[in-house]
Amino acid sequence: MKQGRVGGLTAAREIHALAQDRGVPLSCGGMLETGIGRAVNLALASLPGFTLPHDISATRRYYREDIAEPEFVLTERGTVRVPQGPGLGVELVSERLVRWEVFAWTTPL
Repeated sequence: MKQGRVGGLTAAREIHALAQDRGVPLSCGGMLETGIGRAVNLALASLPGFTLPHDISATRRYYREDIAEPEFVLTERGTVRVPQGPGLGVELVSERLVRWEVFAWTTPL
């Protein structure tokens, strides 16, 4: 399952519930997400029933510099660890976000 393709995290959780009810094993994959989206995918992939191999890669496979920390790296076993911090377990690095932004829209107060 690619949560971005199925309509986001709420839709992915609904599919997960259906699969759990029917005993269908799941796999989770990504679509070139930044560390924030990658953390969402890892949180989803860590749910019961996601027992098939996943397609969640290390940060540096696609980005020299991500907008979130910590960076996702492959373990010796070729896996990616689920972050253990609060929330998604990653922090947005606002300086990087500003450096890589193409356009910023602000509204007057």
